[in-house]
Amino acid sequence: MRKVNIIITVLFLLTSSVVFGQQELSSYLKTGAENNPGLQARFKEYMAALEVAPQVKALPDPQLAFAYFIKPVETRMGPQEFKFSASQMFPWFGTLKAKENIAIQNAKAKYEVFQDAKSKLFSDISANYYNIYFNKKAISVTKENLEILSAFRKLAIIKVEAGLVSAVDEYRIEMEIGDLQNQLDLLTDKQQVLEIAFNKLLNAEKLNVVNTPEVLWEDDIPFAKEVLLDSVKSNNHKLLGIALQQESLKYRKVLAEKQGKPSFNLGFDYTIVGKGDNNLAGKDAFIFPKIGITVPLYRNKYKAMINEVVLLETAKEMDKANTLNMLESIFENSWKDYKDGHRRIALYNAQLELANISLNLLETDYATGNKNFEEILRMDRKVLKYNLELEKARADKQAAIAFINYLMGK
Repeated sequence: MRKVNIIITVLFLLTSSVVFGQQELSSYLKTGAENNPGLQARFKEYMAALEVAPQVKALPDPQLAFAYFIKPVETRMGPQEFKFSASQMFPWFGTLKAKENIAIQNAKAKYEVFQDAKSKLFSDISANYYNIYFNKKAISVTKENLEILSAFRKLAIIKVEAGLVSAVDEYRIEMEIGDLQNQLDLLTDKQQVLEIAFNKLLNAEKLNVVNTPEVLWEDDIPFAKEVLLDSVKSNNHKLLGIALQQESLKYRKVLAEKQGKPSFNLGFDYTIVGKGDNNLAGKDAFIFPKIGITVPLYRNKYKAMINEVVLLETAKEMDKANTLNMLESIFENSWKDYKDGHRRIALYNAQLELANISLNLLETDYATGNKNFEEILRMDRKVLKYNLELEKARADKQAAIAFINYLMGK
């Protein structure tokens, strides 16, 4: 009964660690979204793009003019002394709306750029988090292996002193411990580099220790490969951004056509008339309206504007096809990594169990007989290898899932 309680307690602690780890990663993602300067730059660019529409949909600024007659112009009512003019240009109907639509579509495209940057940041944070987890586990597994080798060294020393084995056994294990200690030192140095890079993604002001679970959770993708690929084609932010740029080009073509139409100018003049020679009181003369029209005579310019948009539409369609091909290739590779991580987890779980059983048997045989110590060291290396490969497979699988989520625009 006590053994069952211990097992239940261990399982509870592992489950709690997994939940804690997932919550920690979610917290890191939130911090990165709030603080990462690259992501904030993309957001500011989107906000700036929103400010373009109010600018382009407004009428051109009215023109005001003031004239002072150095030598007053004599009229029947008296000499003209001052003159005020005001005019307003009106583009062809629909021109301003086309400009506004272009600005709106460009702003939406900028938003997709921001969303893509956020999804990529989340993928990068997750990948770095899994690398930190693996490196921590590598440090832990290496330390455990060093403890095992230290126990073997004590056993070897006892047998050497008893004259049962050669001193070579002791030298071999000393060399093995030295190699592992060097590997441990390298992993320790690497841990600091990984945590610095992780904190930089979060734009943390100081170096914070990254919390990871004892055992990494093993999520699975609940959808078929074809469903995921359809989601990439429908929801990837790069593709959505290109689609919005194509919409913008449609409005640019409309704008080019509108700009080839006449524009109109309405205004008035107000003239100040002074006293004349006949001692007339003078009278302000009000003249309205003044109408002007701008005729676009040079048609080649507007034809070139339309041709430019047509060529850009073709280029954008090719860009979309190229991006889709690239995304499909990247997705296939990520899907391969996901399936490979899944297989490796099952493989190294089984291999590690067999290696541990074999190592225990070899240790018992060596303690009670004169079995070859080289076999113990070889099997110990396998235990270390399978431990590390298992944790690497767990990290790689979750990193592949995170990247597939990025491709799907999550």
